[in-house]
Amino acid sequence: MDEGTIAVLVMPLVVFSIFVAPIWLILHYRSKKQVNQGLSVEEHAALQDLAEKAEKMSERIETLEAILDSEAPEWRNRA
Repeated sequence: MDEGTIAVLVMPLVVFSIFVAPIWLILHYRSKKQVNQGLSVEEHAALQDLAEKAEKMSERIETLEAILDSEAPEWRNRA
């Protein structure tokens, strides 16, 4: 191999190790840190709100089913 061929092979490795690898590592560990932090305060509040709404909706569905069972007993067989 002559010096030109070696330079062609070594230059991409040098560019990768100087520029690409550090940026890649920084972005990788930044994303890991964000995943490990868990929910933010706003996300936790939104989750609590959704859980409360789901519970209310479940209660409403049970009430509606009870009303339908008493007024139209065969409504479940129609669907």
